[in-house]
Amino acid sequence: MADQRLSKLAKLLVNYSAGVKKGDRVYISCDEVAAPWLVEVAKEASKAGAVIEYQLSSQDAKNAILKYSSEEQLKTKGIMTAAILKEADVWLSAWGGRNTKNNSNIPSEKLSASMEGDKSWRKYYSERMGNGSLRWCGTQFPTYSDAQEASMSLEEYEDFVYGAGLLYADDPIEEWKKVSAKQERWVKYLDTKSEIHIISKGTDIKVNVSGRKWINCDGRVNFPDGEIFTSPVEDGINGHITFSFPGIYAGKEIEGIELDVKDGKVVKAFAKKGQDLLDTLLKIDEGASHFGEVAIGTNYGIKKFTKNMLFDEKIGGTVHMAIGDSMPEAGGKNRSNIHWDMLCDMRDGGEIYADGELFYKNGQFIEEVLK
Repeated sequence: MADQRLSKLAKLLVNYSAGVKKGDRVYISCDEVAAPWLVEVAKEASKAGAVIEYQLSSQDAKNAILKYSSEEQLKTKGIMTAAILKEADVWLSAWGGRNTKNNSNIPSEKLSASMEGDKSWRKYYSERMGNGSLRWCGTQFPTYSDAQEASMSLEEYEDFVYGAGLLYADDPIEEWKKVSAKQERWVKYLDTKSEIHIISKGTDIKVNVSGRKWINCDGRVNFPDGEIFTSPVEDGINGHITFSFPGIYAGKEIEGIELDVKDGKVVKAFAKKGQDLLDTLLKIDEGASHFGEVAIGTNYGIKKFTKNMLFDEKIGGTVHMAIGDSMPEAGGKNRSNIHWDMLCDMRDGGEIYADGELFYKNGQFIEEVLK
């Protein structure tokens, strides 16, 4: 018998997040370890009248490809995912595998080459997400490896994952509608602003957001959700930012990241651990040294850093910025094969100003600003 919380998750993803309707072509993808999730989602999407296609991936196979392929092979554009994303109406995917460190010993150059090959499908994903013709939502399936990474038992991690998604509620969809309404107030406020100024420990950075749209992340794209974000003006970021937690990329950790930014471009990058990988990521392509996102985490049910950015970037009381690909729906124009989020804790003295007005302090919005 399926975990009832997993059944609730499937119903929410299909009926709320993606709004699947009769005749939709729905593509479902996940690692083989997440097959129980795939079954529940396929069941709900079928009930909604969708036409289903699915793909089960393998970490072992991916690792073998990375290990034994040349960089030239890895850079060759794939055809399957690109072909599907050209035609699908909905893409539902789940993260979770047997080993979070599967790529730890893969050279950075090969990871970079693999991302080059992903251009074939990222192009359609970015364009179609931006114009609304593709509805996508990604989520987490609780696995032993992810639980171990988060220093939890599997049972504890399941409670964490499903709790962050409000799946304990009798009607989770109604709960997420409430979250949406609350966040929308701040989206409307920030949509009228031209510059935000972030100040925290080791951080003093100004971000031009003039003319850009803030997006209300209320469970319709990432799940669990809880953030508001925009894509900054490409040449409009200046200052210094220190990221409070390790940056995780392909199972590898980069610790103590500090970036100097001038006119939107990272001009100096430092890491206490993982400098070579950080340098590689920033040089993947021209867009990788610029920013695609600035965001505020709003899910106060997520309190612990788990080395999983799906949850970590939503931690209430944090901000994050991502180098690389921006979101067309927010007005972003920066294009890259990478979109990599890094997290800054604001809960101990952090402040954010919008056009000079303090609206966020110590990890909390200042409600009086909206009155």
